[in-house]
Amino acid sequence: MHPKNAWYVACTPDEFADKPLGRRICGQPLVFFRGEGGKVSALEDFCPHRGAPLSLGFVREGKLVCGYHGLAVAPDGRCAHMPAQRVRGFPSVRRVPAIERYGFVWVWPGDPALADEALVPRLVWGDNPEWAYGGGLYHIQCDYRLMVDNLMDLTHETYVHASSIGQPEIEEAAPQTRVEGDTVITSRHMHNIMPPPFWAAALRGNGLADDVPCDRWQICRFSPPSHVMIEVGVAHAGKGGYDADPQYKASSIVVDFLTPETDTSMWYFWGMARNFKPGDAALTETIRAGQARIFAEDLDMLEAQQRNLLAYPERRVLSLNIDAGGVQSRKIIERIVMAEQAMAQAVATA
Repeated sequence: MHPKNAWYVACTPDEFADKPLGRRICGQPLVFFRGEGGKVSALEDFCPHRGAPLSLGFVREGKLVCGYHGLAVAPDGRCAHMPAQRVRGFPSVRRVPAIERYGFVWVWPGDPALADEALVPRLVWGDNPEWAYGGGLYHIQCDYRLMVDNLMDLTHETYVHASSIGQPEIEEAAPQTRVEGDTVITSRHMHNIMPPPFWAAALRGNGLADDVPCDRWQICRFSPPSHVMIEVGVAHAGKGGYDADPQYKASSIVVDFLTPETDTSMWYFWGMARNFKPGDAALTETIRAGQARIFAEDLDMLEAQQRNLLAYPERRVLSLNIDAGGVQSRKIIERIVMAEQAMAQAVATA
């Protein structure tokens, strides 16, 4: 279950720098390439000649050439040329709205007529030189909603990430969840605690003492269709916590773009944006590498969870108070999907 009339992160530009990229998004096989003028284009990954994946071809003179028999397709999906053949009567390849912004390629898998570029989420750190960003991509064999649950309830850090960001004080601080329109916010604040290893390193990276008591915060924000931004950080205790002056804290935004591939698999674009020492490339890589290890631990757990849920479809799972963020996020997803289905039904019967 996933909304279709929304912008999802499909890939990063480097993934199709040398050749077309085939990727399944929301159940749809798509191909990404740069057409005329270097503009990003997304088409259905299906050649109308014999059904070969167009992603197995190459780009020539701004057109995507099928690697099977050489049918050239323009960025708008129109069949433009084929050796020794007339292509005027060939059906066009379905074009999918795509846009490049903030270092990502965004795709709209739903009704093209509703694809408004103004609806691409605004990322305060995306084009601001006062921020640095480092991240990566994981292909995970699980329903993307399991990752939403995971990110909206960080209690698991105490157990899954015990050697990096986990500490007992997390589960001792009760989270607070509220809903604002289509946004779900779950926050947790911890006071006068020692920073765990990851955050001790972040304090050192910002030139701060790492062996003193700190205040720590986690503010998770879900927004449709499947984005979770988490404000995280630590500040020397007694300096104001979340509102502390930058000279006393190390804080960041954990970036999570969850893009469904199928009902039981997803593309996970993860990263961290920070506004301290943005020009320190070595620090960016250190944080990125540390995050990669942390999220790999989530990957193992979520894939095992998905296998268990598939093996025991009749079993019901429990929802506790710590699950409120994920539960409310799922309600929003379900409401949006039902509205889309109702609209499609109304159009079909009109």
